[in-house]
Amino acid sequence: MPSLKEIQGFTPPVLHTGKDWYIDFYAFNPVHGEMRRKKIKLNFIEKITERRKYAKDYINRLSEKLSVGWNPWIEQESSNAYMLFKDVISKYRTFMNKMLKDGRYRQETLKSYSSYLHNMELFNEQKKVPITYIYQFDKDFCVMLLDEVYITRDNTAFTRDNYLGFLKSFSTFCLNHNYLTKNPTDGISSLGRKGKKKIRGVLSEDLLIKVSDYLKEQNPYFLLASYILYYCFIRPAEMTKLKLSNISLERQTIFVQDTISKNKKDGTITLPAKVIHLMLDLKIFDHPHDYYLFSDGMKPGKVERSEKMFRDWWARHVRKDLKLPDKYKFYSLKDTGITNMLRHYDVLSVRDQARHSSILMTDIYTPHDIQEANKLIKNYQGDF
Repeated sequence: MPSLKEIQGFTPPVLHTGKDWYIDFYAFNPVHGEMRRKKIKLNFIEKITERRKYAKDYINRLSEKLSVGWNPWIEQESSNAYMLFKDVISKYRTFMNKMLKDGRYRQETLKSYSSYLHNMELFNEQKKVPITYIYQFDKDFCVMLLDEVYITRDNTAFTRDNYLGFLKSFSTFCLNHNYLTKNPTDGISSLGRKGKKKIRGVLSEDLLIKVSDYLKEQNPYFLLASYILYYCFIRPAEMTKLKLSNISLERQTIFVQDTISKNKKDGTITLPAKVIHLMLDLKIFDHPHDYYLFSDGMKPGKVERSEKMFRDWWARHVRKDLKLPDKYKFYSLKDTGITNMLRHYDVLSVRDQARHSSILMTDIYTPHDIQEANKLIKNYQGDF
């Protein structure tokens, strides 16, 4: 049996140039009981300057690993670890676009992750010693980026945690493609929202009437989208994927299948008569069943549109013309709808309509003025 000294035996790595560029060294192979040559080819790097820089870095890293007992025949490291950081980023962009195409990413997710990815590139470029290869993307880099976002740029804990979510996604991609052997985000905790409730721009009754009157005059199709968000709590990204075949007038429901639902679960939502009446006034059901409910011009059509059309119309017309504060976004109608429905119906009914996973999520919307003793229970007397 070979001794530990024999297993750790090696010769220093050497760069060979010419027609073929490669690094070679010898290390003891315990299976064969002898020193064997290890060769790493470098011709796949086109530019000579980059090839020489790559070789120098590789040799330094190999020498460090060999000096502390690493053996290439016992632990084989993937050459993917030496892929350029910029090339992995490019592959990740391609991956994100495919996820969007397959419906696994929302347009909003792609937009956010693309922004985080770009900011990560800028952060790296501004470092005194930018990382060049993907193996250098480690926990220290992630922590420094998060500190840059949260402390240096003075962003909120929520924004910092969003960056962490992105870093976890990017790290998982690298692990799945053998660019990394260890997740650099392991052990990095989110700051969370402990002690804080989500701030929501809930519209008052007067503002709702104002918005409704404006849309009846200016864009009744956007009024329909607003009704579906307010009464049915269907998210904008889900609305763009709804087809007329999802709507049942007989049952008075909208069916949101798992393929378009944010939580990846089927959901059947009650369609209030007020929403149906508007649909009939707009002759929505005169169109083929396979048409999208909201297509070009927010009318039924063959083409699937982006949820961005709702946000844009709200910002450029509703909020601008009615001079609403920035805190009132299109999505505020969903928050307002849930809050107001809780004033009239039990929390279980509202939970089911909103497709919340638990009552605790629905309870976030409960208005302070109804967070009081239940009148039905005040005089309850049991048998005990």
